[in-house]
Amino acid sequence: MYEGRLDVQVTADLERILGWDRTTLHGNVYQIHGRGLSSFHLGNLLVVSGIEALASTRLFEVYLEHRFEGNAGSIRIGQLAADSEFLRSRYAGVFVNATFSWPTITAANLPSGGPAFVLATPGARVEYRQSETFRVRAAVFNGNPAGARIGEPQRIDATGLKFRVSDPPFVIAEAVLDYGKSTVSMPGTAKIGAWTHFDRFNDQRIATNLVSLADPASSGIARRVRGNDGMYAIVDQLVYRAPKDADAGIGVFGRVSLSPSDRNLVDLYADAGLSLNGLVSTRRHDTFGLAVGYARNSGRSADLDRDVARFSGASYPVRSSEIAIEATYQARIVPGWVVQPTLQYIVRPGGGIPNPRAPNETRIGDALVAGIRTIIRY
Repeated sequence: MYEGRLDVQVTADLERILGWDRTTLHGNVYQIHGRGLSSFHLGNLLVVSGIEALASTRLFEVYLEHRFEGNAGSIRIGQLAADSEFLRSRYAGVFVNATFSWPTITAANLPSGGPAFVLATPGARVEYRQSETFRVRAAVFNGNPAGARIGEPQRIDATGLKFRVSDPPFVIAEAVLDYGKSTVSMPGTAKIGAWTHFDRFNDQRIATNLVSLADPASSGIARRVRGNDGMYAIVDQLVYRAPKDADAGIGVFGRVSLSPSDRNLVDLYADAGLSLNGLVSTRRHDTFGLAVGYARNSGRSADLDRDVARFSGASYPVRSSEIAIEATYQARIVPGWVVQPTLQYIVRPGGGIPNPRAPNETRIGDALVAGIRTIIRY
């Protein structure tokens, strides 16, 4: 199984070109090829690769950024992606699994997966830096990057040129505190954030006629509930710094996020891991990472599974949670070229969904995934 992404980025300094003080124009285009392992084979929630997407050539982000005087923050306006800045962990960036970037709880619960790879959407973001150690940022996005049509979102907006602005908005904000930056301390970053969405969402169990969707008397149409929201916290902490190299050391991270059970497939998400960078004297630019991600299926979706078993009289698995464990090693071959083997173990893909290829089995089995990623920058 192979997948690839060519990422072409352009940044124009509009202060030099047009005389617009402290203003830049940024844009990037993707050419995506290959087939995703999670979509076509595993059916899991914590997607194996952060570049998995349908084959296409598409615009991703394009925006103007104006920086405030005195490094006091900035504002961005244009087609934006929330995963470029929000809900991010510094030490989780080395991992291949997509959940360590844009976590599964937002990817699974938000319309079209939210404004994140590969579907950016029109929006605006403002960041204010109170000091060198404290900043806040907030953004508002069009709430459904592909729109409310039925079908695969990436096929509905196959080029990234829809520029939708008519959907109920998605709003996200977070506060960021950097601490311990002195030479004698171990620096770290703490973030706390929340988001809200103003659209209507499907109840995970109840139909419009207020009986279970699994009940033969059900209307077959999920009850709609107004709004959705979530909150999260992130900690990145350096726990060891090499004596003769400030860039070498061991960093750990942890994230947790919550959302309501009645309207979401995932109501609790957590991950944690560590990153060892440059600890071998002959491999100062290499990084080893070990992490685990956990997504809990909402209680309401599990209740629906129990209803299916009760009304059908047949054995039917009840979804509970999915876990992804990843070990990876990123080796720099030469400046601009890294090679990165990865080993992942997926526990209960989809939280324990039925296996469509083996009806006699209660659920899809666990999966062991081995792969290699190479990144070339020039």
